[in-house]
Amino acid sequence: MIIKNINEYFTDIYFYLHPSQQEIISHQSVRILQLIQKQQHVTIQDVAQHLHISHNTASEHVKKLEKSKWVQKERSQEDQRKVYLSLTVDGWIMLRANTELDERKLTNALAKLSEEDQQKVLEGFRLLSEVVK
Repeated sequence: MIIKNINEYFTDIYFYLHPSQQEIISHQSVRILQLIQKQQHVTIQDVAQHLHISHNTASEHVKKLEKSKWVQKERSQEDQRKVYLSLTVDGWIMLRANTELDERKLTNALAKLSEEDQQKVLEGFRLLSEVVK
């Protein structure tokens, strides 16, 4: 029952506090941007493994992200054969717009809670964040 409740609460929070979309981006593209944000030295092979897709498909996804100027490729200083992916400034903006909550909406929602309840919310998110990493 706890799983069902958490999922219901999560979807409510996401629905009501997510920023409105300005640009269209696929779910897989957002997941690639997140992977690059959360891990260091991400390669196309890492993208393929993370999304459970072929290397060629991952390469095509990354090419689209490069064309949109959200991702750039950089050769490794230690091994020129390795190419790492990184987010551009526009990539960071796109990632935040599609994964974070709208700060204004969140501020308004938190203002309806006591300081003690705000701390409970923060602690709950902190605990869950720590155990999933």
